[in-house]
Amino acid sequence: MQSASQILLSLGGILLLGLVMSALGQRTLLPRVTLLLILGVVIGKEMLDIIPPVFSELFDIIAVIALLMVGFLLGGRLTIDSLRQSMGRVLWISISTAIITTIIVSLGLVWVGVSKEIAILLGCIASATAPAAVLDVVTESNYKGPFKNLLLSVVALDDAWALVLFGVGVAVVSSFNGYGIDDSSILMAIRDIGGAIILGLLIGFPAAYLTGRLKPGQPILSEALGLVFVCGGLALWFDVSFLITSMVLGAIVANFAKHHQYPFHAIEGVDWPFMVIFFVLAGASLELKAVGEVGLVGTVYILCRIVGKLLGARIGCQCSRADQQTKSWMGVALLPQAGVAIGMALVASNYFPEYRQTLLPVVIASTIFFEIIGPVFTRLALLHAHNN
Repeated sequence: MQSASQILLSLGGILLLGLVMSALGQRTLLPRVTLLLILGVVIGKEMLDIIPPVFSELFDIIAVIALLMVGFLLGGRLTIDSLRQSMGRVLWISISTAIITTIIVSLGLVWVGVSKEIAILLGCIASATAPAAVLDVVTESNYKGPFKNLLLSVVALDDAWALVLFGVGVAVVSSFNGYGIDDSSILMAIRDIGGAIILGLLIGFPAAYLTGRLKPGQPILSEALGLVFVCGGLALWFDVSFLITSMVLGAIVANFAKHHQYPFHAIEGVDWPFMVIFFVLAGASLELKAVGEVGLVGTVYILCRIVGKLLGARIGCQCSRADQQTKSWMGVALLPQAGVAIGMALVASNYFPEYRQTLLPVVIASTIFFEIIGPVFTRLALLHAHNN
């Protein structure tokens, strides 16, 4: 019973503090995502250490649930009607940002003396963005308009390109190490993305037809949550990207559930409590000592990633003939980076254990920076694009 008491007290305390952070975020330039992460750092093991271990152990499952909901809601915005006018811009910006960021980070690291193998891996990792942070800042800001919709569409595709680049990067580094082109890494990326798309389609089409029948036109909460949880469970079971699977599911339901009046109304009311717990526990799990260990390599990585995102988005906007506000602020809005990058770093460390001591500290330290500072820039970008 003591563990149950600790879990309930922690759960209630974090949710109540989350309300305080949300209210504070409305009165300052700091978005609630950043405030929640800072709160997590303060009450986590790095400082006050008041979160019971029995509650911290729930972080993995809470993270999966939160990201599944994020993927589902992002996918729901990829409707045919919304993309008809902007699909070209979405593809140009998302692909350009991912590729340019990878190139600039890799070249910058090689320039300061980092081996080409580590530089390529870090460059590929740098292309990823944090969809949960971006979505929450957009939701909190409550802005309307084309910039917001375009940003969410770009973020929805961002991690897919990052996974492709990462698979190619691992294969190239394997060839440098004398193993030839490592087909297994390319197949891993193809299976992760292709399998996720297929699974999302297989779940999505029946869901699009069946949901919203008990209460005509409006899927009830148990339907929405049931779909998301089954989707995530199967994705984990088949070892494919659960984030991409949930995005595909959301997109299929949004486009093909013609009898729905409010296809995502049910789940939008329940995702925030999971997001609060997710961001607080994410902050509590950050290892601040990694910041002091990265030195020149970490600094160059952070600076080059910022330049890559800004320049890549600018080039994509230029090629797609986007408006001036989008050209100026899209790259700024894409700076957050979180768990996907750490996941890639762990995979790369398993493939190449000789690079672990460089990869993990740099990615962990940069994640701390971009996870806390990135949402601030996203909010600033939304503010300026909205006002202009």
